[in-house]
Amino acid sequence: MSSRLERRLRASLSELEAAGLMRSLRPPSGIDLSSNDYLGLAAHPLLRQHMADAILRDGCGSTGSRLLRGERDSFSGVERRFAAFKGAARALYFSSGYLANLAVLTTLAETDDVIFSDERNHASLIDGMRLSRARRVIFRHCDAGALDRLLREQGAQSQAFVVTESLFSMDGDIAPLAAYAALCREHGAALIVDEAHSVGIYGKRGTGLLEAAGVDALVSIDTAGKALGVSGAFVSGPAWVIDSLIQRARPFIFSTAPPPAIAAAIDASLTIIETEPWRRDTVLARADFLRRRLRETGIAVPDGVSQIIPVVVGDNDRAVTVAQLLCRQGFDARAIRPPSVPPGTARLRLTIHSDLSEATLDAFVSALAGALEEAAVCSAASL
Repeated sequence: MSSRLERRLRASLSELEAAGLMRSLRPPSGIDLSSNDYLGLAAHPLLRQHMADAILRDGCGSTGSRLLRGERDSFSGVERRFAAFKGAARALYFSSGYLANLAVLTTLAETDDVIFSDERNHASLIDGMRLSRARRVIFRHCDAGALDRLLREQGAQSQAFVVTESLFSMDGDIAPLAAYAALCREHGAALIVDEAHSVGIYGKRGTGLLEAAGVDALVSIDTAGKALGVSGAFVSGPAWVIDSLIQRARPFIFSTAPPPAIAAAIDASLTIIETEPWRRDTVLARADFLRRRLRETGIAVPDGVSQIIPVVVGDNDRAVTVAQLLCRQGFDARAIRPPSVPPGTARLRLTIHSDLSEATLDAFVSALAGALEEAAVCSAASL
């Protein structure tokens, strides 16, 4: 064992602990106000039954990459259904949203290209851009004017990409997709949109914020592990994009295919989203209710309409304390700290689910107000 390596890693862990950034693994406990299971589908009987039946039929593992022996009819079937759901020519399924984003950005963008990226894009998008070797230009969060100026400065010397989330996972705010699409048409850029937190929730058919905005992107990346309640992610777009990913995307070529039964569960999830629109209506109505109740209680939250509501605490240790106090009262609301959010903006990232009642949310607001007050007293006493 390398003693030098051990010292280095232990020193790094000590720095994290001193900064209030040590994390721990904790299973779910209490009323869910932190997961991404927005529609309550992860434990839905239909999904469980479809997945169990598929395991009995197809077994547990895929046994290889899809280009070897891992391909199954269930994968191609759910890809066709998801493409129709998104209104796209084709879709390709990946075992995680992280791999899907890496695949898109490392395959489509090349060394001489330029990628314009929102400053608050997800880590998987950032890592994909870095691995692409294309030049990266960061623009101010959700600022279409800033993006326009940067695109004009760049000119048309190389292929340009604009990369954004549609609904940002830590702040719960929504990108101006219509403005971005117009800019991409004007400047000949390709729009890439990560719909991870909006698919299943927005649009008349629940396909996401691209549908709600009435615009198209070159590709959208849609995870199945959030509102859809399962796992993995789809990349949807033109046939020539999907064919390029199959032939050239290293995260696809060199990854063992997911368990085949997951495709059956996703298929059931799409059925529920298509036939039970009340679930997404309830999510957004409850989010509006919680924002209103928090403000009435004197707890500041930013303007917004999404199912993600940040309560910024600021101090790392205080955010953890508030989360622990809520846990003792039966509420699972986790603390989010850097690097997931900027320094000094540690927060509770509250997420709303279709099975949360107004009475439960009222009780949570009372518990949160008390926890914030108690944590402030503890912080003052430690000074």
